[in-house]
Amino acid sequence: MSAVVKLLFGVPQGSYSAHCCFCCTPLSCSTSSRVPDSSYTDDTHLYISAPVAFASVSMQRFIACVERIDAWMHSKRLRMNADKTQLVWLGTRQQLAKLITTELPLLSVLIKPSSAVLDLGVNIDGQLTMADHVAMLRRSCLFQLCQLRMVTSSLTLESAKTLVHAFVSSRLDYCNSLLYGIADGLLTKLQTVQNAAARVVTGTRKFDHITPVLRQLYWLPVCQRITFKLAMITFKCLYGLAPSYLADVCTPVSSVVGRWQLRSVNSGALVVPRTRTTIGRRDFAVAGLATCSSFPVDLRTSSLSRDTFAKKTQNSFIWL
Repeated sequence: MSAVVKLLFGVPQGSYSAHCCFCCTPLSCSTSSRVPDSSYTDDTHLYISAPVAFASVSMQRFIACVERIDAWMHSKRLRMNADKTQLVWLGTRQQLAKLITTELPLLSVLIKPSSAVLDLGVNIDGQLTMADHVAMLRRSCLFQLCQLRMVTSSLTLESAKTLVHAFVSSRLDYCNSLLYGIADGLLTKLQTVQNAAARVVTGTRKFDHITPVLRQLYWLPVCQRITFKLAMITFKCLYGLAPSYLADVCTPVSSVVGRWQLRSVNSGALVVPRTRTTIGRRDFAVAGLATCSSFPVDLRTSSLSRDTFAKKTQNSFIWL
């Protein structure tokens, strides 16, 4: 055993303060370089929005920001692992085809742009089709269902539902608001996973109609679960239960100058920005507000609690 040494200062391993102390200076470096950033615990994301013609300039800004962070880490006797850095270009197929940059020289390491990167468990591809994420999600869920199928005969209905919720439904619901507006074929693949889970729980045969089974289990289909998630996030934004970067995009019609005399003021409608692109319609500022504005007036104007709003919204989906 080594000798006991008295520490003058430090941060406990795994504590919340450790992440704050680590993120404070790297984020200040990115701010001074005018590079937008976001952080979740010890994961830091840098992102730049620019036309294709200014891609090389954006790369130089990115490299300069990372070098400032690396210099700060060296001064604190820390080391940045450049090999774990991932780079992805996001845009339409036509925009990505115009890029001539192939590799990014970062801290003496050449980083090649990836077609898809893993961010907090979500597989994000360059065109935001979410096809890679759906394939990964479907594969993991079907594996769990194969394992659960072996033991469901020894379980009660409630126990089987609990296991399916823990290993399958939780995966389908995780960050599912990102799947709003994706191709119908991808949603169909996820719906087949939920149908298989319902058959495992209830013992329904393969060719039996699955819609009555889903209603019996009180399960929303995948597409409606995505809409439900957007509605709940919008509700939290309106009542101060969501982060400010989401709440700031939720603007009631009644708070806009010049629209006070419109009939939509008393209906609880929200201002939905206009967009001309498919990706733009998937933005929360458009999709979330349009979803909430399409609900019945009693769900938009009543002072409901979160649980009551969730129950009434789910009931409106179940009996469509």
